[in-house]
Amino acid sequence: MHTKSPHSFHIPVMGTSFTIDTPLKIARYGISSVISIGDDELCETMRGHYSKINAVPFTPILKTESNYRSRRITAYLDMVNDLVQKQTEELRNAPFEKGSEITKYFELLKEDTPLKCLFQKMQNSFQEEEKKRLQTLLRTYIKPGSIDVNIMTKLDRNNFQNGVLLPEEYSDALSALRGFANSTLRSSVVFSAGFNRRLYAYIENFPDFFPDQFGHTRKKIILKVSDFRSSLTQGKFLAKKGIWVSEHRIESGLNCGGHAFPTDGYLLGPILEEFKQRKKELCASLLELYNEALIKKSLKPFETPPHTRVTVQGGIGTYNEDQFLLTHYGVDGTGWATPFLLVPEVTTVDDETRLLLAKTGKDDLYLSDVSPLGVPFNTFRTSLSERQKWERVQKKNPGSPCPKGHLVSNTEFTKIPICTASSTYQKRKVRELESLGLPQEILESSIKKVVNKACLCEDLAAGALISNHIENKRSRMPAVCPGPNLAYFSKISTLADMIGHIYGRLSLLNSTYRPNLFISEFKMYFDYLKKEIGKSLPKPSEKQLRYFEEFKQNLLSGIDYYKTLIPKMVIETKKYRETMMEELHYLKSELDTLVFHSQVIFSESIEILNKNKLRMESLPI
Repeated sequence: MHTKSPHSFHIPVMGTSFTIDTPLKIARYGISSVISIGDDELCETMRGHYSKINAVPFTPILKTESNYRSRRITAYLDMVNDLVQKQTEELRNAPFEKGSEITKYFELLKEDTPLKCLFQKMQNSFQEEEKKRLQTLLRTYIKPGSIDVNIMTKLDRNNFQNGVLLPEEYSDALSALRGFANSTLRSSVVFSAGFNRRLYAYIENFPDFFPDQFGHTRKKIILKVSDFRSSLTQGKFLAKKGIWVSEHRIESGLNCGGHAFPTDGYLLGPILEEFKQRKKELCASLLELYNEALIKKSLKPFETPPHTRVTVQGGIGTYNEDQFLLTHYGVDGTGWATPFLLVPEVTTVDDETRLLLAKTGKDDLYLSDVSPLGVPFNTFRTSLSERQKWERVQKKNPGSPCPKGHLVSNTEFTKIPICTASSTYQKRKVRELESLGLPQEILESSIKKVVNKACLCEDLAAGALISNHIENKRSRMPAVCPGPNLAYFSKISTLADMIGHIYGRLSLLNSTYRPNLFISEFKMYFDYLKKEIGKSLPKPSEKQLRYFEEFKQNLLSGIDYYKTLIPKMVIETKKYRETMMEELHYLKSELDTLVFHSQVIFSESIEILNKNKLRMESLPI
C-alpha cells in the first residue's frame, strides 16, 4: 500500500552519523529521512544514549555475542520506530494553538497542497463547530515520515572470529540487511554504491520484502542509481527473485556529498529525460519477470506494476530548480541533503564543525582521494579530521589505529585484509617506498598518496559522539563530507526556514554567485575529465582512451540537450536563461580547447574505437 508523503522532498543519508538520529528529530512532522546502518557500533552507542534520555530499558549487545552486528541494528531501529510512533501520537493529540507541535506540522507544509489548504480553511473558520470538525479531520491525516535505512553495497567486509572466517551471512552488508529485515519498521532500504549480487540474493530470505495476499509489502527496496541502465540491470536481477523496486532514486554522480560515483560523462538532465521517456517501459519489463517469480513462489501476481517512484537528488539549491525537476521531468520527489548540515534541528553535527561549515567557501570543498575505498570522496578541507591526519604525518606517525575496520580491503602485507587508512598499512607502505631508491620528487608524491587516506569509519561517526556528549576513549576528530552546494549556504538555520527555502517562502542563499545545478554539474564533469586525462599521461591505456572518447561524446550530447532544455525553463527569468546559455557556450569552448590540446589522446581513442567497430562488424552473425 502506498501512502503519499505530505512533503515533496526527503532527506537522504549523510555520512554514517549526520542522519543517524534524524527521524527522532523530524519524522513526526511527516518528513522522510534515511539512517545509515553501516556502523553497528554507532547504532549501539546511540541506542544507549536515547534509551537513557527516554527512560527505555537498555541491555548492551556485546561484540562477544553471536550475530551481534545484526542484532544491534535491529534493536536501534526498533527503538527509533517506537519513539517516533510515540512522538507522532503526542503531536496528533496536541492542541491547535500557536507554537504547538501539531500547528508546526501543518505550517511546514507546502502552500498549495490539499492538506495545507485544509489547515488554512480551519484557521480561517469563524464557526466553532466547523473549526472542531476540521481539526478532527486534520488529525486523521497526520502521519510520520518514513524511517528509511541505507546500505552502501560496496561495504561488505567478510568477518572473522578468533581468526576463522565466518559464513557469508555475517558479512557487513548482509548483517545490516538482516538487522533491517528483522526490525519492526515498515519502510525502505536504500541500496547505494552499485550492484552486490550476494546481498541482493540474500533478500529472498525475508518474507517482509514480498507482497501479502492484498499486494502490500512491509519492507521495500529503493535503488540509488546514476543512470537508467543501472536501474534496469539491478531491477531485473531483483524482479527475477520476486523483489520489486519501489523507488529509483537518481543521484548526480558528482554534484553530491560523500562518496561520488561519476558516470562516463552522462549528465543529470539527459538521465532524467531517459527515465521520463522510459519509466513505463522499465516497469512493464520488470513486471513480467516479477510476476513469473511470484507465481513460482505461489504468490499472487500483479495485473499492473506496483506503485513505482522516481526521485532525484544532488545539488538542488533553489525552489525554482526543485519545481522544474518536479514538473518538467514528473519526478515524484526530490532529495535535499547538504544544506541540512546547517540545521541543528535535523542533522547531528558537532558545534565546532557546524560553525566551520557555515564559513565554508568554494575552495574549501573538493573531490578528494581520501577514501580507503578508492572512490572519489567529497571532502571539507579544514575539517578537524583533515587537520589531525596531517599532524600525524608530520609527527612520522601516519594512519589510524583502525578500531572499526569496515573499509578493509588490502592484503599487500597481511593475509587478513586491512584498511589503507590504517597505521599498520601506511607505515609498512611508506617503508617499502623508501627502500625503492626512487627520485626524491617521486618518492614524496608517492608517500603523500599513501598517507592521504583517512579513517572514515571513525571520523565520520565522531560528530555524533561529541554533539551528544558521549564519552569515548578513542580520538574524536570529526570528518564531514558536504557536497559542493554548501558553498552557497552560510546561515545556521531552523527547520522552518530551510523548508521555507525549499518551498519558496524565503531564500537562504548567500551572496556567492550560484549557477544552475545542471551547469554546475557539467563544470564538475569537465574538471573531472581534465584531471583524469592528466593522470593518464604520458601513456594512457587503450581502456582509458576508449573511456575518454565516450566521456567527451556524452558531454557533447549533454550540451545539445541543454540547448533545447534551457528555453523550456520558463519558471526562471529571461536573464537567468540567457546567462545559462552563455555559460553553456563557454563550457563548450573549454571542452573544445581541452580536446584540441589533447589531440593525440582523442585521435588515438577514435582510431581504437573504429578498429573495434570494424572487428565487431567482421564477426559472423
